[in-house]
Amino acid sequence: MSLTRVEPGETGRLVFVGTGLQLAGHISKLSQSYIENADIVFSIVPDGFANRWLESLNGNHISLQCHYAQEGEVKNRRDSYAEMVEAILQQVRQDKLVVVALYGHPGVFSCVSHLAIKQAVNEGYEANMLPGISAEACLWADLGIDPGSNGHQSFEATQFMLYQHHPDPATYLLLWQIALAGEHTLTEFSTDQHRLEILVDHLSQWYPLDHQVIIYEAANLPIQSPRIDQIPLKDLPFAPLSMISTLLIPPSIPLKLNQLMMKKLGINANDIG
Repeated sequence: MSLTRVEPGETGRLVFVGTGLQLAGHISKLSQSYIENADIVFSIVPDGFANRWLESLNGNHISLQCHYAQEGEVKNRRDSYAEMVEAILQQVRQDKLVVVALYGHPGVFSCVSHLAIKQAVNEGYEANMLPGISAEACLWADLGIDPGSNGHQSFEATQFMLYQHHPDPATYLLLWQIALAGEHTLTEFSTDQHRLEILVDHLSQWYPLDHQVIIYEAANLPIQSPRIDQIPLKDLPFAPLSMISTLLIPPSIPLKLNQLMMKKLGINANDIG
C-alpha cells in the first residue's frame, strides 16, 4: 500500500505526552486518553515493562529506541534525533493523530519533542505537548526539600562545565546527566573519572571538597526505592553513576540579606523570619 501525503493543515496532528517516572502511576488521565485514542504511538521509555504497558493501551506502538546507536556502532545522537523526528512526521503527514510518549516530562531534556513540534507547526499541522511528572518533581518529594526555601539553580552537567555559569552556594544546585559530565561529542553514553575530577575541581571554587552532596535516581517502579546516596564532593569521581543519576548540591553558606533592598522597601531585618 502506497503512502499518500495529505496537504498540510488538514487533520494530521502531533501530541507529545509524558509518562512520568513510575510506570502507569504518574501519567495523567488526559495523556493516557491520547495514547489510547491515537492512530499510532511512538515512545522513548526506559524498559520493556513500559513498552509492554504502552502496547496494552494501544497496539499500534513503535519504540524509537532503535534509532540510537546499536552495540558496537558509533553514532552521533543528533543523527538519532533527526531520524526520530522524521519517523514521527512521516506519520503526521499521513493524516494521523500521532502521539509520542516520553519518559518523565516530554519537554525536559528532550530535544526530540521540541524539534518535532517545531517541524510539524512549520508544515501547518497542529502540535502540542502535555506535561508529565519529571525527575525534578520526584527529587523534591523524595528528599523532602522545598526548593522555595533557598531557591535553586539547574544545569545540564556538561553545559555547566563548558559555559561560564556561576552557582550561588546559598541555593540548591542541580546538575543533570552527571554520568555524561564533560562528554560533548554526543557519541558516548558515559563519562570517566578524569572528567569528573575536572568537574569537582571546578565546583571547589564555591563548595568545600568535604561538602556533602547527593546522587539521586528516581524510582521507575512502585516496588523500587529511589537512590539517595550522600557523599563528600571529593568522592564524586569514584561514585557509580547511571544515565538517570542527578547530582544535588545543597547550600554551603546561609542566605544573606540584601541590605540596600531592605532599606528601599522599608523592611527591618528583625521582621524577616
